[in-house]
Amino acid sequence: MYQKHFGLRELPFSLTPDTGYFFPYGHYADALNTLLVAIRTGEGFIKVTGEVGTGKTLLCRKLLNTLDEHFATAYIPNPYLTPYGLYIAVAEELGLEITRHIGQHHLLKLITHRLVELTRQGRRVVLCLDEAQAMPLETLEALRLLTNLETEKTKLLQVVLFGQPELEERLDNPAVRQLRQRITFSYCLQPIDERGLERYIGHRLRTAGYEGALLFQPRAMRRLYRASRGIPRLINILCHKALMAAYGRGNRVVSAEHMKLAVRDTADAHERRPAWQRLLGLRASAAALGGLAVALYLQLGV
Repeated sequence: MYQKHFGLRELPFSLTPDTGYFFPYGHYADALNTLLVAIRTGEGFIKVTGEVGTGKTLLCRKLLNTLDEHFATAYIPNPYLTPYGLYIAVAEELGLEITRHIGQHHLLKLITHRLVELTRQGRRVVLCLDEAQAMPLETLEALRLLTNLETEKTKLLQVVLFGQPELEERLDNPAVRQLRQRITFSYCLQPIDERGLERYIGHRLRTAGYEGALLFQPRAMRRLYRASRGIPRLINILCHKALMAAYGRGNRVVSAEHMKLAVRDTADAHERRPAWQRLLGLRASAAALGGLAVALYLQLGV
């Protein structure tokens, strides 16, 4: 690929949620700090929402890697499960060996005993569920019942929900209103702002081993921001394609033309013109329509 051409140790814009590339900037740093504070204070339910591609999975994995040995963690990447399926997944994540066709009542007893055991060892149990907007309502309610397990002083299980904005709609359903009331900390991930884009690109390039001069020209960066809307996944896709385009032409820097090719090749990238250009376009359209109206008037007058 283009690693050697640009002096890179590895591909800097891979879509794999590698925690080594976590970007501790702005709201991403704030989100991680909020999660750590909430977990260390023993809150029961915590919620993180964000649009597709804003980095929820990477944040989730960074959180799991940041928690020390005083925590026992469980991670369920796809919670589109029945209540029974959820209990099986939690049990497996807690290291329990489950026999085939185990009854739900017995399964819950095993989970409870395991949670009590971990608590007695001085460890807090944190369950992270990614793509939580896909959870059926009955499974959300089963999750709430699971968090009812507690001692006189502390919860036996803390839950962090990561999901798309549709999770808010799901939690608005009256059937899970008790769960919604238990959410004590919430955070909404936003796209990267234009000022943070350059730092994001530089962070990923340095992590991948780049030590050279400015790799992306300013015009390419402006085009990148307009087309990606600051969404990290789109930024990564466009940067990867733009680097390929530059490499294919033997260039050492990424120009606006390379980024233009990347945008054209990416379905969800839409390059929006700056406001002053849109205003000029509207004025030109208005002038053209005015000229057309005059021409039609004169033609009808004849």
